[in-house]
Amino acid sequence: MNYYQPVDLKTDSEYSGRVQYSYKNKDCTLRISDLRERDSAVYKFMFTTNQEGGRYISSPGVTLSVTAALQVQVIRVYQSQTKAELKCHSSCSPAGRLSYVWFKNREHITWVETSTYTTWFNPTDVFSCALKGHEKFPSPSVLIQGQDGWGVTSTSTPICAFKGSTVNIHCSYTYPSWWKGSVTTVERTLWFTKMNYYQPVDLTTDSEYSGRVQHSSNDKDCTLRISDLRERDSAVYKFRFTTNQEGGRYITSPGVTLSVTALQVQVIRVYQSQTYVDLKCHSSCSPAGRLSYVWFKNREHITWVETSTYTTWFNLTDVFSCALKGHEKFPSPSVYGPKLPSVSVSPSAEIVEGSSVTLTCSSDANPAANYTWYKENQTLPHGQQGIYHFTSISSEDRGNYYCKSENQHGHINSTSLFIDVQYGPKLPSVSVSPSAEIVEGSSVNLTCSSDANPAAKYTWYKENEDSPKASGQIFTITDVRPEHSGNYYCEAQNRRGRQSSTLHQIFVAGSMKSVAAGSITAIFLAIIFLCAFLFIRRKRSSKRTTEPGERPDNQAQGSVYDSPSAPVQRTPAEQQDDLCYASVSFSKNQEDVLYSNIRLVQPHRHKEEEEDEDVEYTAVNFKSSSSTTESGNQEAVEDLSELYSTVSKHPRV
Repeated sequence: MNYYQPVDLKTDSEYSGRVQYSYKNKDCTLRISDLRERDSAVYKFMFTTNQEGGRYISSPGVTLSVTAALQVQVIRVYQSQTKAELKCHSSCSPAGRLSYVWFKNREHITWVETSTYTTWFNPTDVFSCALKGHEKFPSPSVLIQGQDGWGVTSTSTPICAFKGSTVNIHCSYTYPSWWKGSVTTVERTLWFTKMNYYQPVDLTTDSEYSGRVQHSSNDKDCTLRISDLRERDSAVYKFRFTTNQEGGRYITSPGVTLSVTALQVQVIRVYQSQTYVDLKCHSSCSPAGRLSYVWFKNREHITWVETSTYTTWFNLTDVFSCALKGHEKFPSPSVYGPKLPSVSVSPSAEIVEGSSVTLTCSSDANPAANYTWYKENQTLPHGQQGIYHFTSISSEDRGNYYCKSENQHGHINSTSLFIDVQYGPKLPSVSVSPSAEIVEGSSVNLTCSSDANPAAKYTWYKENEDSPKASGQIFTITDVRPEHSGNYYCEAQNRRGRQSSTLHQIFVAGSMKSVAAGSITAIFLAIIFLCAFLFIRRKRSSKRTTEPGERPDNQAQGSVYDSPSAPVQRTPAEQQDDLCYASVSFSKNQEDVLYSNIRLVQPHRHKEEEEDEDVEYTAVNFKSSSSTTESGNQEAVEDLSELYSTVSKHPRV
């Protein structure tokens, strides 16, 4: 049934091409070909008419049991241990006379068509049988094992079963009834999967199988039945029997392999609407027999579906699972879209530049989710199983990260994770404000900047000086003086390291007044040296031109006058030989004015001629209009500075 409506066998994919029926002449005979064990079921027929309520369903229906599987039984092993009698057996006896096909080492034995078969064998020979015409559905293969009439026969075909189901492992054993003059009796039989101190552990005493295993040893039948199968029941099962005879025991080898598989919900198709889906209850193997399924949606039983496939509407939050009917307590794992992913970073402590860092994204989802990492909406290379790894993280990797988890049922993004990468200061940069020429007396700001995390602290130094000039990002000099000129640098430091900037030169230009004062001083000194030079030269020239016996007072005299506007009246010769003066002046737009007059003075004849003293003197007078006390004169006179210099020479009498 599907949504309370019967599913027509002709449309059921499991019966595709294998069913035929006709409703002509009120005949509704059903024909199923190539029967399989899973075809075992209750079959019902329904017909509908044009009348209201005119439909009918057969009840209780027809029960069909498809048996496997034929099985090869070992009836007898002869003492020669190379000859055995076999039988092709099934759990039910179909009507009619049947013909059989036998296989030895998978090769058809063409001359035998009966249910029994007697043959010579080797220990490695494998036997199976099938119904004639159905050779593609043979019985499981068996090994005939034994020695001197002792042996165990079991299937050599691996068995697959669902978790929660029941499985039968068929087995038979044989032994000589009379051995070495005494009757043989069986003392113990057991199945085991593991050893303890080289002794097999009986499954009936194993706590993991408590209440779930049964086996009998009647009529040499050792079939094992395990119920409520669990995935951990997957193992190789062996049978052992012991008798009263010395050495009278035997163990199957290599044993029977049982694989227990869990059901899984597979998403076959999601329609474009993203709200409609085809699901299938699937397992890694296909156990024998026709199975009925139970479906669950959000853990609620969907009562109208019993097939292995299920088509339904869904929301992204819906959860689906399935189970075998009658084994509802062993459902498949639920399938659903990803839950909100969780993100983590390793190491969880402070992250330092250059270290190794791993981001991990995980989300509960079935089927398992695929993950994608993003940084600030930029896709990062896919990491394995939701892991993104930084071999050597850098400061550029600092930022916000998140991951996306997705499967066939939907996708969801994680919350944002901020990665804070700490690192030492990068090379600092220095800037000066104002950037134009720095003038004495002005204010200057030096600013240091460095990329660092955590933020750097700054210290200022002047070249060739050990002690710091200042601390802080900005170094301010409020009253700049020439001695502030030089090379400065800053040091940025945090707990991850330190870094110094390159040198930055500061040059302080002097004021105009200072420049003028320096110029005046230089000119004044030059004049002094010039006058001294001329005086010495004049003196030497006078000595060469004086006649013998001539008095020195007849020598030429030189005068330096304060102003060129009041020259001393002299003869042309005197003017050419004696007069030397210099006048230095600055234009009115200059702040200071300098006058300098130089003369050589020859004293008049008076009483001082008799003095036998040679006098040399220099008088330097500075006069400034700023010293005038009268306010009227201060307004009328230019603010000029005057420099007077007089050098006089009195020759000795």
